[in-house]
Amino acid sequence: MILQMKNIRLKREKNRILNGVSLDVPEGCFFVLMGPTGCGKTTLLRLAGLLDRPDSGKILFKGTSLPRKGKNLLQTRRRIATMFQSPVMFRGTVSSNIAWGLKIRGIPKTEIIRRVEQILGFVGLDGFAGRYASTLSGGEKRRAALARALVLEPELLILDEPTTSLDPAFKRDLLGRMKEIHARTGTTFLMATHDFTDALAVGTVGAVMRDGLIEQSGSMDDILFKPDNHFMASFTGVRNIFPAEFQGFKARIRELSIAHAEDRHGHGFLAIPPEVIVLSLSPKITSERNRFTGVVKSIERNGTNWDIVVEVAGVSLIVAITTGALNELFITPGSTIHLSFKASAVHLF
Repeated sequence: MILQMKNIRLKREKNRILNGVSLDVPEGCFFVLMGPTGCGKTTLLRLAGLLDRPDSGKILFKGTSLPRKGKNLLQTRRRIATMFQSPVMFRGTVSSNIAWGLKIRGIPKTEIIRRVEQILGFVGLDGFAGRYASTLSGGEKRRAALARALVLEPELLILDEPTTSLDPAFKRDLLGRMKEIHARTGTTFLMATHDFTDALAVGTVGAVMRDGLIEQSGSMDDILFKPDNHFMASFTGVRNIFPAEFQGFKARIRELSIAHAEDRHGHGFLAIPPEVIVLSLSPKITSERNRFTGVVKSIERNGTNWDIVVEVAGVSLIVAITTGALNELFITPGSTIHLSFKASAVHLF
């Protein structure tokens, strides 16, 4: 692990910001720290970047516990770079902004010139070296700030909400460049975001925070497809979440019996992702254990796809389909439709 945070606690005045956070960041990964605004992400990143100190708990960098002050702390801090949510550009040119950290580290001028030119190409700012930083747009400032951090060749790069307030085109461009740079350099990225779609675009592993605690961590697939609880399912955008009574490999939602893949008893919640449900005009003979007949209640556009709400035994299920599939079905509200999905596609928590 490049970074380990163990039982981190921090209070501001009378408010508990972090309440025993433990986090492991594998070396070389693109780690995404997710969670709603105000959950403690920025505070945790400042601690990870060694810019603040916790009230209690341990921070280890490459297995070594860090002192609270002194030369060793400074040396470790120089192996980490942080890009803040609202980066401040210094007076002068883009080139001088990017070179600032190299100059205070005493890097030779010829090496500074080489590294600045190289990093400008990495972040898509070729030809911007002589531009005054004050003339940059918001998206260009983010890229310049990214270059200023990357040019230091850090072992750990921390990014706090780097895409906030960017228009969609700049956001896609910046995320794409960060993903490419991560693949090229192997630098460990630790990025905070409240936008789960941003996390999916770049992350390999991650964690979700709520109220100063880690709710769930692991691979992006586990976070997306195996939510631990109701909050996680809602945060990751899973729909069709229902309270259920579990009876072995069956779950009952009102009068509807759903087959699933776990032997469980008692009460809890289950989720059926809208994308896993298949619609057909006639019953199909398949291996899928969940097959029902329902009535279409509504059809609504959702971006480039469509959400079809189908009522089955008094339970409303959302089904996500493409425009092509909708045209083939030729259904309207009130149409009878057949649904099917695999037991393994049902998530329990």
